[in-house]
Amino acid sequence: MRQALEGITVLDLSHALAGPFCSMMLGDHGADVIKIEPPGGGDISRAWGSRGTSGDAGYFISLHRNKRGIVLDLKNPRGKELFRRLLERADVVLENYRVGALSKLGLGYEAACEVNPGIIYCSISGFGQDGPYRDRAALDLILQAESGMISVTGSAEGATARAGVSIADMTAGLNAAFAIMAALRVQEKTGRGQHIDISMLEGQLALLGTMIGDYFMDGQVPRPMGTAYRSLLPYQTFHTQTRDLALAVGSEKLWKDFCPAIGCPELAEDPRYRTNQDRRANRASLLQRLQEVFLTRSYEAWEAILLASGIPVGAINDIGQVVEHPQVKARGSLVEVQHARAGKVRIVGPAARLSATPASVRSASPLMGQHTDEVMQQVLGLDAAQLGELRAAGAFGKS
Repeated sequence: MRQALEGITVLDLSHALAGPFCSMMLGDHGADVIKIEPPGGGDISRAWGSRGTSGDAGYFISLHRNKRGIVLDLKNPRGKELFRRLLERADVVLENYRVGALSKLGLGYEAACEVNPGIIYCSISGFGQDGPYRDRAALDLILQAESGMISVTGSAEGATARAGVSIADMTAGLNAAFAIMAALRVQEKTGRGQHIDISMLEGQLALLGTMIGDYFMDGQVPRPMGTAYRSLLPYQTFHTQTRDLALAVGSEKLWKDFCPAIGCPELAEDPRYRTNQDRRANRASLLQRLQEVFLTRSYEAWEAILLASGIPVGAINDIGQVVEHPQVKARGSLVEVQHARAGKVRIVGPAARLSATPASVRSASPLMGQHTDEVMQQVLGLDAAQLGELRAAGAFGKS
């Protein structure tokens, strides 16, 4: 095998971010992802974000590499029949429609099982497939709010903030990809498929798990702390004479190495700061002292000092600096791919690196319906005349 998911076919009915982020990862590892868009505007994210001179959105381009794009009208009887025929040959269906929407079309999990008992059918939604909130429409912001994520994100003065990326969507995508891989193993061993229910809400609860655990211990409701961390300190950013510094003293050993490194060996034995629990109890006075110390030198000077002592330290980079970062360049973390209309585009490459079956970016995001004929011919064996008849019948939308 050249890639881990070679031979796996994914019918991707998802849109926006959570589902496409999942199918992007599956495609990176070799799955044949067939992205199915409705006629008309297609995936709503085609209209999101900044556009290049070609008119194509960078948001969409970054999410849809390694996918073949087709258009099917699932409300049209002929389009619906084509989907069922694709379903017979697929391993996975991925969707993030409103709960119950596909069932109303006769294309939900139960109907899919009748066509293909081995199908893995993954449904991503805001709140899950049941419960009192199941029918609520939900985008990332709503889930960051409802889950409590926004309540712990923001300035130490109490002003809350949305996370800088759509973390509820992307966590759901990651959970979906992991669950699909687990279900594929069961399918391989037993031939059985199953329904996967991924909720964005529960993905956020998982990220907040340690905070929830602390709350159950002490009854204190966590609040925003800026860059600080409730469980551990010093673990936050500090001002220096030049740029801000991120510091992570994550163990008692590091604390004992850190104090002499910054010229304050007495702090290590000060009873107010000897252990992490002591430091948590005396947070304000310690942070004030450390901030005074860090203002005596530049970031560059502190970086050299702390690195020499093995203390985790980093700079606060913006996106422009990150894409030029020496480690990003050395690892080849950004890749270039040829887009059918936009030409050469740069995107972030696969995050996971497998030594024997590496992920890869093999193709750019598809144009609307770019591979409809190709998929119909290769997967279903249709000829030009049949395609013409289906097109006239509206299976691919109105001509």
